[in-house]
Amino acid sequence: MADRTEVASFIIAGVCVAAGVLLGLVLRALFARLAGRAADTATAWDDLWWNLLRSVALPAASITGVWWAIEVLRLQPPIRGFVERILLAVIVLTVALTIAGLAAGVVRSIALSRSGVAQSASIFVNITRVIIVGVGILVLLQSLGISITPVLTALGVGGLAVALALQDTLGNLFAGIQILASKKVQPGDFVRLASGEDGHVVDINWRNTTIEQLSGNIVIVPNAHLADAILTNYHQPMEDTGVTVQVGVSYDSDLDHVERVTIEVGREVMRTVEGAVPDHEPVVRYHTFGESAIQFSVILRVSQYTAKYLVVHEFIKRLHARYQAEEIEIPSPIRTMVLADSEPADERERDRSRLSTSA
Repeated sequence: MADRTEVASFIIAGVCVAAGVLLGLVLRALFARLAGRAADTATAWDDLWWNLLRSVALPAASITGVWWAIEVLRLQPPIRGFVERILLAVIVLTVALTIAGLAAGVVRSIALSRSGVAQSASIFVNITRVIIVGVGILVLLQSLGISITPVLTALGVGGLAVALALQDTLGNLFAGIQILASKKVQPGDFVRLASGEDGHVVDINWRNTTIEQLSGNIVIVPNAHLADAILTNYHQPMEDTGVTVQVGVSYDSDLDHVERVTIEVGREVMRTVEGAVPDHEPVVRYHTFGESAIQFSVILRVSQYTAKYLVVHEFIKRLHARYQAEEIEIPSPIRTMVLADSEPADERERDRSRLSTSA
């Protein structure tokens, strides 16, 4: 009779574990569906909530099923204590990972809302996750009866050796924190380095900064180098920026008429071309008597740096067509070359006389 009762207990315990796992799978599928619907909403916080529930559903339900199984089996106190300690360790790790995922999601959402870049400043996300998981491990050791004081002492002593061995890595880490804290460069900004590379800042992680060029290529810059580099940030202090187009007209042109026509074309481009600043008043400034033309600058304004290519493209096309309609000449470069005779006439005559005498 006792054997039957023990077998039944094991069967019921197995059913409890299986039921917990099955319940976790069902909940995970349900939360995944809800997370998919939440992805269509404007806010990102509901996505974070449902994704968190989806990730924790299976571990939580499985732990619950194992706990029921322990209650059903009625194990001996030593064995029960050992199993409960293992289960407690799993619970602590699960809670730590869940909180780390939640905190990392919050940090990522805040960074995304500020920069608008999907791969935002992952350095803060990684630091948050490491700190919370580290605290969870310390709590786990304490719950298992392991004194954490020697562990902290060993970490303090070993940390000095690690710091000396990883000077470059730590330098890049703190440089990345400094870059983000100063807010001089943020993910999503368009920057140009002194060495010539330019592009959008995609991510700033614990070691380097990723810059995506307009061609689609990726430039990897160590954080320490970026912190010391001379660069131009086209999103600071404001995102819109000025664009200068160089033009030249004939010396016979009526400069007042040229200025008036050019400003009219510039206004039209500012109003109609995507990426231009509609309320900007184009500026024309003559500056040089060139070799074949009077040269001047036209100053336009675009909403962001990358919009300048389309705006300049449309402005040149429309200005060329308008100049043709107004009979304003854009002269081609002309160079006059004077070919001097390489040998004077009197020297050629002396050479002929010498040849005749010798003959």
